[in-house]
Amino acid sequence: MKDFRIHTTNYQNTFIEVADDCPVKIGEVPPQKGDNKTVANSQFDLIANNPYKYTSDDVLFQVFAERNKINRNEQPAAREQFFSKGQPCLRSSPLAKRYGWGVHSDGEGKVAIYAVDSPEYKKLAKDKALQHVRAMRSRRG
Repeated sequence: MKDFRIHTTNYQNTFIEVADDCPVKIGEVPPQKGDNKTVANSQFDLIANNPYKYTSDDVLFQVFAERNKINRNEQPAAREQFFSKGQPCLRSSPLAKRYGWGVHSDGEGKVAIYAVDSPEYKKLAKDKALQHVRAMRSRRG
């Protein structure tokens, strides 16, 4: 029997607000670099096109699997291995650090993103029923 802990990045009833040093005042779609999607592109597409469908763990692993070309039948074992180590949560995502997107996790841990300049973002930022955390700063200081 395997004896290791599975880590998670999931939050419930939490709003990740943009980083204090986020350089934009409006939500920006992350630009693609060349033919390859960036982590930010992949996370944005997955969450924006499927609000409240995936958890943070689902998003992070799906992006990892896509970037590393892990085929479907290898994904369950690869996911177990991926989460056997702690992974950075969506507080470190470029969406919240650089591109102006807040991340809301509902009661089931399913996520959606909201542009910092949107009425929905402002409403979530004031919601006292939610736990509030900031995205990690890009720079020290």
